[in-house]
Amino acid sequence: MAKQFVQNVTGMDEDFAQWYTDVVTKAELIDYSSVRGSMIIRPYGYAIWENIKDALDGKIKETGHENVYMPLFIPESLLQREKDHIEGFAPEVAWVTHGGEEELAERLCVRPTSEVLFGEHYKNIIHSYRDLPKLYNQWANVVRWEKTTRPFLRTLEFLWQEGHTCHETDEDALEETIKMLDVYADICENMLAIPVIKGQKTEKEKFAGAKFTYTIESLMHDGKALQSGTSHHLGDGFAKAFGIQFTDRDGKLQYVQQTSWGFTTRIIGAMIMVHGDDRGLVLPPKIAPTQVMIVPIAQHKEGVLDFAYDMKRRLSSVARVGIDASDKKPGWKFNEYEMKGIPLRLEAGPRDIENGQVILVRRDTGEKVTVSIEGIEETITALLHDIQENLLKKATAHREEKTSTAVTFDEFKSQIEKGGFIKAMWCGEEACENKIKEETTATSRCIPFEQEKVADTCVCCGKEARDMVYWAKAY
Repeated sequence: MAKQFVQNVTGMDEDFAQWYTDVVTKAELIDYSSVRGSMIIRPYGYAIWENIKDALDGKIKETGHENVYMPLFIPESLLQREKDHIEGFAPEVAWVTHGGEEELAERLCVRPTSEVLFGEHYKNIIHSYRDLPKLYNQWANVVRWEKTTRPFLRTLEFLWQEGHTCHETDEDALEETIKMLDVYADICENMLAIPVIKGQKTEKEKFAGAKFTYTIESLMHDGKALQSGTSHHLGDGFAKAFGIQFTDRDGKLQYVQQTSWGFTTRIIGAMIMVHGDDRGLVLPPKIAPTQVMIVPIAQHKEGVLDFAYDMKRRLSSVARVGIDASDKKPGWKFNEYEMKGIPLRLEAGPRDIENGQVILVRRDTGEKVTVSIEGIEETITALLHDIQENLLKKATAHREEKTSTAVTFDEFKSQIEKGGFIKAMWCGEEACENKIKEETTATSRCIPFEQEKVADTCVCCGKEARDMVYWAKAY
């Protein structure tokens, strides 16, 4: 049984699902609301989302996109315009049937995504090739009526950004689809320290109404996969459904080529499950709301609090710094900030101050070092950088350790029970994909861009293989 570092937190290896629930509530990321499957994102959880959002929003704008906002409600007739799209979302749609006491003449859908709203708008504003490309993004909430829910990972309502773009050519749309997937991968790896595999979804798993879907897939501590971001090439399907046409450079009418791409609050769940441990959260410094927490020791003694506040002012030029000058015992504070995953803790008492030093404790390794206050800005900067790098290195090593190869279906069945990614060949037939899911509950995560030939034949049927696929049980 895992050692209990913080009271009432279940050990990860004892019950991972309960550990996750304990962490998101006791680290004060969320609270449960009175609506089933909905969550209240508390200030600490929302501060993490804001840091992710700010980083991603900057990259979205750097790549030439503009932010807009679309309505929350979609008329049923508008949603019905793209047949494959509505069929894909039908089980998850929430409907508004009354306005006050009056029954509506037409039901309104609470947006599960906004392709049709953008399609209707683009029809009105795009007329010529000179109007292209249209590179729009919105930050919004969406609603999907999920049967099984879990905070951040799958809730009825969640926050996200959804990009929707229009282009002259298929090549331009493809370039956009890849570009935005790369942006997502960059945020995951360089901000959240989550290693990802980039690839294409199978026809069965692609976004409803898309020509194809690109994805980034990550692996959690318990060996389950999580889809961490998707970018869709929509082709001209929505354009034809909504009549989005433009006059091309030769004076001919053409349909636009579209993309859409989204990144959601579920990435916070991924970050928790990739980096967390039996003490609670472990936050990558780049997205931690507080990067350094100062805990004064024997603060009732003369000069200790003055020193701590002076240190906070000094370090604020290089890090996001907090201070706990409450009357709670130091041991309580240590546990609290370990639970909240704060990357560095700075301790300073009368003897430390007298000796011109402080104690720094790393959250990722638990390492405790005594350092001089001279040049402490550089020391803190270097440590935060090292913690960020170490978390990515550790997560990558875990993923590699939990990735195996299967050549036969018997091997596949045996290995999937151990968790992790399985690399196995696939013939391309949906029947085999369905059989694998039915018999193992594993799904195809992606056809990776970096292909390997691990066998000549399909792991399921034994026929000639077409692609190497990453498979896993998933959230």
